[in-house]
This record gives sequence, C-alpha cells and structure tokens, in this order.
Amino acid sequence: MAYYYFFIIFIDIIHDNILRLWVVVGKSPFKNMTLTNNTFIGEYAYALDSKGRVNIPAKFRQALSKDNKDTFVITRGMDSCIWVYPLTQWQIIETDLRNLSSLSNIHRTFVRNTARYASPSTYDKQGRITLSPSLIEYAGLEKDVQIIGMINKMAIWNPIELNRTDKQTIKIDPAAYDDLAEKINI
Repeated sequence: MAYYYFFIIFIDIIHDNILRLWVVVGKSPFKNMTLTNNTFIGEYAYALDSKGRVNIPAKFRQALSKDNKDTFVITRGMDSCIWVYPLTQWQIIETDLRNLSSLSNIHRTFVRNTARYASPSTYDKQGRITLSPSLIEYAGLEKDVQIIGMINKMAIWNPIELNRTDKQTIKIDPAAYDDLAEKINI
C-alpha cells in the first residue's frame, strides 16, 4: 500500500498574545484527502473539446464512491452554469422531486425544468464526460471552463460568466452572509 504524507498546522494564542505553532506530520494510506466520499472542493481550469467533452478533475473522480459506477448526472444550474451530481446524490434529488405534487403548477414546472435537462454521463478512460449542446449553450461555454467543487456536486462555468457572477455576489448584504455562517458553524 502506498502512503501519502500530510501535515497539519495548528496555531494557538497563549498568554500575552504569544503565538504557538504546532505541526503534525504523518502518513496516510488515503490518496484522496477529501473527508467523505462524493464531496467535491476546489477549483480547476480545463478545456472543452470540439466534441463537447470535458475532463473531470482527478481529485473529483477519486472522491466519487464506487456505488456511482463512474457516473454523474449533468443538468442546468440555478446560475448560468452546469451542475454535475454523483449518481447517488441525483437519486436523492429524484426522490425529493417525486414527492412534489403534480397538482401544483409551480411543482410541475420545477420538476419539468429540473428533469428535462438532466442526463447521465459515465466518464471515459481519460476521465471525460460529455456535455449536451443545449447545456453548453445555456452555460455559454466556449473552450476554457472552470470546474468548481460545491460539496455535494460540481459546477462547470464559463470563466468570464463566473467572474461576472462573483462580482454580483459582492453586492450581497454582509449581514445575510453572517446569518448564513451562523447556521453552518463557520
């Protein structure tokens, strides 16, 4: 078994504002340092090829649990991006969608707009998935793409659109951020 080395740095403050630094060094048999399966964090720059294929970052493929059978479900994001879910995560979403009432106009519309653009994609030997032309158009993808881990899914962005969206995010009320941070114990 191969071992991968890691280190963790702790900094604490002792009396009179003196900083103390602790470094923990060890060996881990885990190549992937993600805390749990199907968890995706980080940002990666890739290129979309002429056939609409994009590489899934190796760290994300390694984080994918075996029960997903190397398969993701790809659909429209809420912003101008593409969301990529592990198959097992999408199955949970399907269950939630099934529980919505088909008698409610808003529920029907939400289910229709969520499911109609979704399609499974199993990555190939090079780690690529294929994006549909309609999703490529929706996200405004050209050659360069940014793939962002969003904990339970990935988002594929046109870098220009991501930058534009990030600038709009700056306009969000800081108090709203503080309220959200309190809910997730940051």
